[in-house]
Amino acid sequence: MPLDFSSLTLLRQQHPAWRLLCSDHAPLIASFLEQTFITRNQRSISATDLAESLEDMLFGLRQTHGAAAFPKAASEYLNDWAASDKAWLRKFYAQNSDQAYFDLTPSTEKAIAWLQGLQARNFVGTESRLLTLFDLLKQMSEGSEADPQQRLRELKKQRAQLERQIARAQRGEVDVLDDTAIKDRFQQFISLARELLADFREVETNFRQLDRRVRERIALWDGPKGQLLAEIMGERDAIADSDQGKSFRAFWDFLMSPSRQEDLSRMLEQVLALPAVAQMQPDTRTKSIHYDWLEAADHTQNTVALLSQQLRRFLDDQAWLENRRIMEILHEIEGGALAIRGAAPQGAMMEIEFGEAEVELAMERPLYSPSIKPVLASLALQLGDDALDASALYSQVVIDKTRLAQHIRLALQQRSQISLLEICQQHPLQHGLAELIAYLQLSNGQFNAWISEEENEVIHWQGQHSDGTPYSRSARMPRVIFLKARK
Repeated sequence: MPLDFSSLTLLRQQHPAWRLLCSDHAPLIASFLEQTFITRNQRSISATDLAESLEDMLFGLRQTHGAAAFPKAASEYLNDWAASDKAWLRKFYAQNSDQAYFDLTPSTEKAIAWLQGLQARNFVGTESRLLTLFDLLKQMSEGSEADPQQRLRELKKQRAQLERQIARAQRGEVDVLDDTAIKDRFQQFISLARELLADFREVETNFRQLDRRVRERIALWDGPKGQLLAEIMGERDAIADSDQGKSFRAFWDFLMSPSRQEDLSRMLEQVLALPAVAQMQPDTRTKSIHYDWLEAADHTQNTVALLSQQLRRFLDDQAWLENRRIMEILHEIEGGALAIRGAAPQGAMMEIEFGEAEVELAMERPLYSPSIKPVLASLALQLGDDALDASALYSQVVIDKTRLAQHIRLALQQRSQISLLEICQQHPLQHGLAELIAYLQLSNGQFNAWISEEENEVIHWQGQHSDGTPYSRSARMPRVIFLKARK
């Protein structure tokens, strides 16, 4: 699209990303959505949890900027951001659930990525990007070469280079990247990994728009079934065979290979252990970035599955209606044949009933019955004890089972099994015995677990009394081992 004046004016009025940047609450929206969705790589969050997180952020901002700075409730802000005139969030209801969920829109993610690019960087790598461009050009040049002789010369050239590298390695001469080159390439890897996660949300949105158009067309269609299916399947095949659809399918086939997943895990552990990378203090989620890719791609696959399910439901409904109509016609023919079985028909074969006036007498109408009015007792309100200590209401302990389940899930990504004692050593108990019981509840329902009655383990934790004095506790219990689910 050319960036002329009229095009940019229209883009400013219609594009959600530009409207977000022009909003009065743009710092609040961008910071909250970036921390909640992008940093944690969350694809969808329930309305209750998202409103609670936003309310906590608003509470801190009101303490600093005053209550008038953000006067609305958290739920009102979320519904406002998901309105059609803003479209910064997508509000939807998941299957078999009556609870609302929120997800980022691709436009919002683009706006946040642009804001992140405004920050000054202490280190800007250029070598890795140049090498990436050179490799891309080389792949296109070699991949489009149709001359067998030219292709053979290039392969022999590559073989000669490999033989020289093998000979140098046998003599003990190995070229190692310095710290600057490692930082340059790692920074390029992180940038491309985040862009890939953002691209998945846009691909999912494109498939969801196709699903919405299909549902609208099915709901309003009154023509032949074959014509509708031809149009829908043609549009579905057009997207699947497009460049975007082919690229997504190739990515999914590549990443679903178990050997490639193991190679990615091994290389990520090796790179993150390098001193130069450790100095950059990378995000802890970088170690499992390929699992985040799989989760994002799975959301896209589920959207495509919804489209197929909608088509199947339409076919079942249409077949049931057509079969019912056929049976009704057959019964009418059979009834008419039996009626004239004894004698040949004489006179008129069919009569048409004309419209009649429906008569409704006045006495047939029900009498009026007055509604019962509630009687309010006039009692004097009594004031409560305003000096009552309400601190007990705020000292309740709430165990976040989602956080505990995340600890188990992250541990099982790298290992096939892990004991409860090892989890408590990696993530010390913060709420003592109540948190330990929550782990046991997860072992009984959400995760596969094995409990050994013959072996006992002692789990220790630290805490503080109400007066601030520290204490230590321990619990002796059978050994609990969490197991990775088999695929």
